[in-house]
Amino acid sequence: MHIYTFANQKGGVGKTTTVINIAASMADWGYRVLVVDIDPQGNATTSLGINGRQVAASTYEVLLGERSVAEVLLPTRWEGLSLLPSAPALAGASVELNALPDTRQRAERLQLALADVQGFDYILVDSPPSLGLLTVNGLTAAEGVIVPVQCEYLALEGLSQLMNTITLVQRGLNPALTLRGLVLTMFDGRTTLARQVVSEVRQHFPQRVFKILIPRSVRLSEAPSYGEPGIFYAPRSRGSLAYRVLAWELLRSDGHAVDWTPPRNVED
Repeated sequence: MHIYTFANQKGGVGKTTTVINIAASMADWGYRVLVVDIDPQGNATTSLGINGRQVAASTYEVLLGERSVAEVLLPTRWEGLSLLPSAPALAGASVELNALPDTRQRAERLQLALADVQGFDYILVDSPPSLGLLTVNGLTAAEGVIVPVQCEYLALEGLSQLMNTITLVQRGLNPALTLRGLVLTMFDGRTTLARQVVSEVRQHFPQRVFKILIPRSVRLSEAPSYGEPGIFYAPRSRGSLAYRVLAWELLRSDGHAVDWTPPRNVED
């Protein structure tokens, strides 16, 4: 079982969209995937058609040790794809976790909760757009971190801070944590700036950037309002196909073989 946390303290970079569409692609190909939403905004939960305000329990109770993952996880409409939902109460979790006596106890709550989880090929953690305690929990629980990077001005702004946080987690909490890769999102090949950002990121992180570029896509932006991953809402759109390729890249690098042929007719 692989556990990957998706992190970037900069908001609006396509982090949740990346998590949801990789997870949905994997599930569609027969893998069992659990999405863990530790973002108080609950965008991953909403994107999978579940209202976080109506769930009986959420990652809030899991992090506080009041419920087990098995008691809280929910099936989705798509076979093989499950969700550990977020809820508004999660916004207060950092305050309560900070009351614990030491740093390790605060940072290892998610790791402990996921330790007994079985039956999944992948666990994908959607963290909040910050480098706070919830994100540190995600990094401590994971074997690898995947960083979505927007192909726009200041894309590298704050990446050094994220890398420093990853290093601190490696040193003190999770020595096995690796930088699994960077995903370049919202790419517009018509602009010189976007191409420059791609070049700069690949130069700074050689061999760490996924090959596929995720384009800007109206269809991907629409999908969450319908409670569906983009790959199901608009399966032939360029954005959805790019996420399929990204999931294929990740699976292949993990040693899995996927028999998939992109459709010929592309929309968007």
